[in-house]
Amino acid sequence: MTVTLSDTARQYLVAFEDATGAEARDCVVDEEEDRLLILVATGDMAQAIGPGGENVRKAEERIGKDVKLVEDAPTAEEFVANALAPAAVYNVTISENDGLVAYAEVAEEDTGVAIGEGGSNIDAARLLAERHFDIEDVQLT
Repeated sequence: MTVTLSDTARQYLVAFEDATGAEARDCVVDEEEDRLLILVATGDMAQAIGPGGENVRKAEERIGKDVKLVEDAPTAEEFVANALAPAAVYNVTISENDGLVAYAEVAEEDTGVAIGEGGSNIDAARLLAERHFDIEDVQLT
């Protein structure tokens, strides 16, 4: 799947990589939540966060926006689980009935974390899953 970045998103991506030293694969400017959704290369999440969150904080200060990090993954199932982190996701099933829908089995005590305040986390997971795997919806089970 080909992802197109706006000039603004490219600038944010470069600033993020400069601040953290981590490789970023995608950047979505989420105007509604006034934040950036940054897709970090597989294996670079620790570098992106940094000791005690130092690197991501430095990036947020440089960019002037909150940043939600999601680690890339080779499969749609792993990708959706990563997008719902830090919620504990036990299993993700992709259904192909009337379109692609990801059903994520989340620990009961982590349902609120997976949804996020005002639905912000699950909305981010939906947006990124559609953008990278053509998944039309993400639902919690």
